[in-house]
Amino acid sequence: MRSSIVLKAVFVSVLCVAVNGKVFNWCELAKKLKISGLDGYRGYSLPNWICMSFYESRFNTRVVNRNMDKSRDYGIFQINSCWWCNDGKTPRSKNACNVPCSLPLSLLGLLDDDITDDIQCAKHVVRDPNGMKAW
Repeated sequence: MRSSIVLKAVFVSVLCVAVNGKVFNWCELAKKLKISGLDGYRGYSLPNWICMSFYESRFNTRVVNRNMDKSRDYGIFQINSCWWCNDGKTPRSKNACNVPCSLPLSLLGLLDDDITDDIQCAKHVVRDPNGMKAW
């Protein structure tokens, strides 16, 4: 009985850490995006990426927004669940980035403080014919 309570407490603690996400400051995000190869990627400069992520999420990795078509946008780049990620809620999700949008599908979704998967998906999005206009 006691071990089950401890196990539940540990599980809840892990979920809280994953859900908390992170709000980057401008310099910290710029450095992460540059190291990840986004500066100049597909013709989009670092300021393009910084500006887009600011207006989409205010540099906040845990933002989720609902759209009129019942899809949702997730994370720092507001990746859409209809086209790019799977949230388990959006019917007929294409999941082109092959990534979970959020919990409970994975502890490594687009809402955690590790934006590596977000960056990989954003690169996939701009390879689409719409490029940055997808946002």
